[in-house]
Amino acid sequence: MKLLFRWALSAATLLFISFLVPSVSVSGLYIALITALVLGLVNALIRPLLVLLTLPITILTLGLFTLVINAGLFWFVSTFIDGFEVHGFWGAFIGALFMTLVSWLGSAVFKDRD
Repeated sequence: MKLLFRWALSAATLLFISFLVPSVSVSGLYIALITALVLGLVNALIRPLLVLLTLPITILTLGLFTLVINAGLFWFVSTFIDGFEVHGFWGAFIGALFMTLVSWLGSAVFKDRD
């Protein structure tokens, strides 16, 4: 149940970002749900490898390069999903920053209390 709520929260965040950031557009709820799913898969599968490969620069920048990785993956997903468009790096950066913050807040709210 928590997984479905996080997925819906990510999709709602994408829709909110598309209204807030002019260089990010999502054509509808269906596209937002697909994009949230693909972003989740990309962040689970590709992001750890990129963080490992860029570990020296991440350490050098005290972890701030991770924000650039998030923006790059956000922009990357927009290249192969029709209806989800990101124009420019800064739009991707702001969009990824919002997605990261909302994901972090969602994880804090729905953390396991075992």
